[in-house]
Order: sequence, then C-alpha cells, then structure tokens
Amino acid sequence: MDRLDAMQGFVLAVEEGSLAAAGRRLGHSPAAMTRALESLEQRLGARLLQRTTRALSLTRAGERYLAACRRVLAELAAAERASAEAEAEPRGLLTLTSPATFGRLHVRPLVDGFLAANPGLRIRLLLLDRVFNLLEEGIEAAVRIGQLPDSSLTAVRVGDLRRLVVASPAYLARAGRPRRPQDLRRHRCIVFSGSAADEVWTFAGAKSGRARVRLQPRLNLNDAQSAVASAAEGHGITRVLSYQAERELRDGRLLRLLKDFEPPPIPVQIVTLPARPAPARLLAFTAFAVPALRAILKGVEEAVGAKRDEQAVG
Repeated sequence: MDRLDAMQGFVLAVEEGSLAAAGRRLGHSPAAMTRALESLEQRLGARLLQRTTRALSLTRAGERYLAACRRVLAELAAAERASAEAEAEPRGLLTLTSPATFGRLHVRPLVDGFLAANPGLRIRLLLLDRVFNLLEEGIEAAVRIGQLPDSSLTAVRVGDLRRLVVASPAYLARAGRPRRPQDLRRHRCIVFSGSAADEVWTFAGAKSGRARVRLQPRLNLNDAQSAVASAAEGHGITRVLSYQAERELRDGRLLRLLKDFEPPPIPVQIVTLPARPAPARLLAFTAFAVPALRAILKGVEEAVGAKRDEQAVG
C-alpha cells in the first residue's frame, strides 16, 4: 500500500472506528491495514492511534496528522476533478467582458473563432468601459487594460499598450512638430471622453521625468475613434492608446510624436476569479485567448514602431 493509500486508510479508520471497516471500504485485509498504519507511525516517529479490541482513539499527534491528511486528500481530489474537467468538452454559457473599443476591434472577432471551435458553448460578451465586479456580476473572465488593483483575482498578462501622441503628416507639415510636451500648448489638440480631466496630458518619459501639460483643445470628443479620425484627416494632434490608432499608424496616415516622453506601457490582462476547479469552458477560453491576444498586441507594437514615428518626416 503506498503512502496516499495509507493516509486514506488512516482517515477512514478514524471515521469508521476500526481498521477492519476501513479495509473493507478500500478492499484491503485487516493485516494490510495494520501494516500500513505501522508504516505511517514509523515514518512519522509517533503513535497515531491508541488501539484496543473494541475502539480506536486518536493521539495528539494523530489529531494533527488527521487534519493534514484530510487537507492533502481534498487537494488531490480537487486536482483530479480539475484535470477531468479540462479534458471534458466545454459546454454551457460563458460570460466575458472587455473595454468597448478594444472589444469591438479584437475580442469580438476572437470570440467568433472560439465559438466556431466549440459548438457546445454559448457566450455573453459585455463591451463596456467600466470595471465589473466579477463575482457580483456573474462574469467568468474579463479583459482589462491597466494595473490590477484587486490582488484576489487571477491575472494572465497578454501584452502592453502605449499611450501615444499622434498627428497626420499633413498637419505636421503645416503646423510643425512638437519637440517637447510643453510645445503642445501652441498646437490644435483633440481630446476625447469629454471631461476636463482629459485636457491635462501627463508625460513620464526618460527625458521629461514627469510633466503635466494643460491644454486648451480645439475639439473635445467622447469617442476615441472619432479623435483618431479627426487627427488622421489633418485637424490636429491627439493622444490615444496604441491599438486605437494601429491601422492609421501602420499605413502612415498618423505619425508617432514625443516618443521619448511617453509614460510607461499599460498592461493588458485576462483576469478570472480564483475558482477551484475552473470549469472546462473557462479553461478552454483562456487557452484560446491568451496566445491570440498576445499575437494581436505584438502586431500593435509593430505598428507603432520606429518605422512610423516622428523621424519618418523631415
């Protein structure tokens, strides 16, 4: 009998009140159960049970070891259930959430592919720019952009985004290029979200330390894609997350400015509740989504690289 069998036999002996009864549950003889118990006691160097012809009673060492055995056996059972669940075909309803624009551009197409590969699944995808409480809202996974304040969640980092200042070549040819953040005050700037707080841009690059520039924007919008479109058409300078201007940066309609003054990259993570065991549908989604989003964000990083920065214009 191996050690795990012996531990299970010890627990059953306590619960059943005898080694013989535990042996019947496990399919072992009374002699085998006695040898297993003696082997445990010899390994531990302590007596676990006081045995008489009529009853068993735990010693103090036995009480401590019983609690440890129950914990180990429960964790083993949970691991086995998780493995079996992971091998099962994913089924049921999976509820996900993502920031709205990132979700429309990247998460929704990814979900389409995931559903095509998993016909037994249904998905509810919430594309909203607010942070949900996963437990209260019944959400199993969330794509989040930014630092994760709640350490109780399980997070897998899939990449980073940058906060970029961008403008079109036509605008820069007409108005000149800002060389430092303070130069933005004399430019036509486009901000989005519509609040006064977004009229202050913060920079934290190697050359600026930390600088805050208060703008007087010519245009204040509540939508990032509208700000990108306006900037690409030559109407001014805007600041967006790199994925929001990926296409325009890739084809040269927008150029990256003030690269040396950019704040640190912003993490993108898939977060889940620390459920044990996780359902098969969630395990399947993270296995599918993590490499897919890493490839997407690598492409975004390539799109905003040096080939399309401010050095590309004279």
